[in-house]
Amino acid sequence: MVIEKQAMSLEELLATGDDARFEIVEWERIDMVAAGMAHQIIAMNILRIIDTYVSERDMGNVLPDGMTFLMNSPTTGLKDSFIPDVSFVATDNIPADFDINKPHPGAPDLAVEIISPNDNVEIVQTKVETYLAQGTHEVWLVFPKTQTVHQYRQATPATIRKYMGQDNIETDLFPDMQGLTLKAIFALPAWAIKSDTKDNSDT
Repeated sequence: MVIEKQAMSLEELLATGDDARFEIVEWERIDMVAAGMAHQIIAMNILRIIDTYVSERDMGNVLPDGMTFLMNSPTTGLKDSFIPDVSFVATDNIPADFDINKPHPGAPDLAVEIISPNDNVEIVQTKVETYLAQGTHEVWLVFPKTQTVHQYRQATPATIRKYMGQDNIETDLFPDMQGLTLKAIFALPAWAIKSDTKDNSDT
């Protein structure tokens, strides 16, 4: 990641256009590198499962990568502006006068961050702490390499739930939700699965 110190206003952020790929973490602009397809497939796996549950109950909106949350920063000089890989915003977390064409002025109820090898650990941890401090109920860090998920909860910020193996993600946001297993989260299409066995048929 390339880090550039810069105090940016909301107007300046909007002027960068929809294709801009950066976040603001504690006043610093952090350019985001392009994600690979596996990253996007995992994000969509999570989104599809949660969106089915949320849509059936008309709870709010589940959003893909690209949605900007201003994290309650002053618009005259944005302190934090995050773009989670998957997010959930409950209906009662949407201001009555919200302009749907602009970034959300606060924090999401759920933020899912899929961790890439080049992510800065300190920045990731700062974002987790900011999410929780600004009102996000849960933050999930998803690790494709180890196929694990770390869950942070606003109610118990000092405790991290770690999911691995055959675990099903448990969350107070979506009680009794079925199907959000690690197997489902990290599932890849058949064409993307590489065989570990070498074909020796020609030898």
